[in-house]
Amino acid sequence: MASIIYIIGVVLSVLAVLDILKKPISLIGKAISIVLVLITSWVGLIVYYLYAKDHLTEWFK
Repeated sequence: MASIIYIIGVVLSVLAVLDILKKPISLIGKAISIVLVLITSWVGLIVYYLYAKDHLTEWFK
């Protein structure tokens, strides 16, 4: 069971990083976003998918 949760977390993290890399924001903005998502684990993924995904381009213009 724990390995399934781990795999889901890894897949969601990879998808989040790929999504961040596609966004039209600065390289620094991408780096900051990726580091925050990866360091904060599940909390970062939840915040990214529920809120930050739609607001990154505003924050890093």
